[in-house]
Amino acid sequence: MKKQMLLAAMSLAILSAYGHAAPADKATTEQLKPAAQQTQAALWASRVLSRYHYKAVPLDDAMSEKIFDRYFKSLDAEKLFFVQTDLDKYAGAKAKLDDGIVGENLQVPFDIYNLYQQRFAERIAYARELLKTKPDFTLDESYQYDREKADWPKSDAEVKDLWRKRVKNDWLRLKLAGKDDKAIRDTLDKRYENYLSRSRKLNNEDVFQIFMNAYAMSIEPHTNYLGPRASDNFDIQMRLSLEGIGAVLQTRDEYTVIREIVTGSPAGMSGKLKVGDKIVAVAQGDNGALQDVLGWRIDDVVQQIRGPKDSTVRLQVLPGDAGPDAKPVMVSLVRKKISMEEQSAKKTIMEVRDGTVKRRIGVISLPTFYQDFEARRRGDKDYKSATRDVARLLGELKKDKVDNVLIDLRNNGGGSLTEAVELTGLFIDKGPVVQQRSAEGRVEVENDTVPGLAWDGPVGVLINRGSASASEIFAAAMQDYGRGIIIGEPSFGKGTVQTLISLDRFAQDKSRLGELKMTVAQFFRINGGTTQLRGVTPDIKLPQLADAENFGESSYDNALPYTVIKPAVYIPAGEVKDIVPMLEKKHDARVAKDKDFQFLVDDVNYVKKQRKDNLISLNEKVRRKERDEQEARAKLRDARLAAAPSADDPILVPDPKEAVKNAVAAKPAGAKQTKQAAAAAVKGVSRTDDGLQGDERSLAAELEAEKAAKNAKDVLLNEAVHILADEVALLKTDTRLASRVLPYAPDR
Repeated sequence: MKKQMLLAAMSLAILSAYGHAAPADKATTEQLKPAAQQTQAALWASRVLSRYHYKAVPLDDAMSEKIFDRYFKSLDAEKLFFVQTDLDKYAGAKAKLDDGIVGENLQVPFDIYNLYQQRFAERIAYARELLKTKPDFTLDESYQYDREKADWPKSDAEVKDLWRKRVKNDWLRLKLAGKDDKAIRDTLDKRYENYLSRSRKLNNEDVFQIFMNAYAMSIEPHTNYLGPRASDNFDIQMRLSLEGIGAVLQTRDEYTVIREIVTGSPAGMSGKLKVGDKIVAVAQGDNGALQDVLGWRIDDVVQQIRGPKDSTVRLQVLPGDAGPDAKPVMVSLVRKKISMEEQSAKKTIMEVRDGTVKRRIGVISLPTFYQDFEARRRGDKDYKSATRDVARLLGELKKDKVDNVLIDLRNNGGGSLTEAVELTGLFIDKGPVVQQRSAEGRVEVENDTVPGLAWDGPVGVLINRGSASASEIFAAAMQDYGRGIIIGEPSFGKGTVQTLISLDRFAQDKSRLGELKMTVAQFFRINGGTTQLRGVTPDIKLPQLADAENFGESSYDNALPYTVIKPAVYIPAGEVKDIVPMLEKKHDARVAKDKDFQFLVDDVNYVKKQRKDNLISLNEKVRRKERDEQEARAKLRDARLAAAPSADDPILVPDPKEAVKNAVAAKPAGAKQTKQAAAAAVKGVSRTDDGLQGDERSLAAELEAEKAAKNAKDVLLNEAVHILADEVALLKTDTRLASRVLPYAPDR
């Protein structure tokens, strides 16, 4: 089965690796050089990209110049390390990177990276030197915190001034949070040291990945090079399973720390590992030698711990509550298949009071359009699939007698094209779902061929700017068929299809060369339009939280243009547009009186102004005033969150299965504990800036803040649920309207 992907972006943070990164004590500033398999991979990638890409572009001098510019920006996006003379130094190579790729000579991009490492070390050393003096916070000066669109610094003096202001801002944030000078110096010195330590752990595989993505993304934004390890991680994300012990890891102060333990996994069942424990060494099998992993990169430690199902891995662990001189303990675990259930589709039921009547709305949250391609190809009956999971949840919601269903696709960046088509098929009888146009101009229609529906009642789809690709296909099809109400903000605007092409087939030996995630087609709505650049426009708009100028397809300088083709032949399933004006009227009246909603609108406007200004004062008096205003705003919101829920708020209906599970897992909290938990939740969503970065807080505090944020009131979801409850009320009181909106269910 062809793996056709529809993803908004592939993070460059998922770097490839052909081997293991050196431990910290061996990671030096030595000059990195390209490996033979990397030059080979670059050559074959160029041949594939220049011939088979949807927007095939020759690898010539013009492309070389684009790669050159993008490579420098990939290394130094905020323009804080290089100066203009560094770019000028390599000006002669700007139009020759293509020759290096074809000639299997990648020394120039590696030389550029080595210079970057040198500049990185120089800037961090200067920042640490600045900590010996105390900044003057009475001066009237400001700091530009987003420099992505700024010019390169012209001189060393200019870049030093940028770093002076950056350090001053870091210092001021901690000072405003109540830290004294000594604590500030210690915190920042350690922070900058960690920057340098992480930078030194990058290896030649990472450099190659960054350079190859500078090439791939110079063609089109959604084309990427995936090194062998990045390719493996991509497959794991799509099938939502891996073979390991079931522990989520994090790097903190050179230690690999257990951040989360998956319920029912080998790590969880053993009872020998706890959140906060530090893994200091790993051994394979019952008798393998221990490998010290202190200071290793997190992906290298993960690679050691993962392994074939039913194999043994031994971990030397320092308990989280023990001191650094405590004696480590040995934990032996047998690896099993781990399902990443956190990323699977999930359902909840929310009730809305409508006078004396309660409307039950089923909410299905779908984080990604996942599918285990390999298991499906093998014919496994229980292969992992987003559509199959949603179909099961819809069956459960039917039994729960919900009145309406909301599919929550916020921040769902896409996934499998097949899943997007089949998921749409759960809500329509049969018919076209999406059109694909190849590079040759050939148009193919992807159809739902399975008769019948999993859900014939009313439907809503909640989207935001992070909803992309497969999410947009589903939302667009539901909108074109008149099958569901689209609620939220305009989606990402990605209308391209990617496929994975393995480069290993071209290897001269058994080396792994990685994969290309390459754009091969553009998709179009069945009405002939496309989501490219414009995205899906909601029927009912909610506040736009994302920065559309810097996030979304339209923010890319080389995105494919918007265009239209001939519509497919399809019969609309309903006329949702007939009910939208009535729902909008009710929505507008409700949110005008909803304090939580108005607070959200105020916060969005405040953040938009900050983004536009792109400057922050370094004057303590000014910043204290701004801080006091922010805290006053936060107190208003916190007081609102701590208050009893409004009678109009949707109520989450407890899942009986979860209730039983929770009753077994924990004792009931007393009144005092309940108040403490509520206070912690309020504190967790506080907007007060503590000046710290994530790994500088305690793990317990970080996890508590995440839990509080997760449990905080979801204003937009609540309003979407209200909208669907309004729809139910209108359909139940107007049979003629119901017959137009729900032709699949004439009895409703």
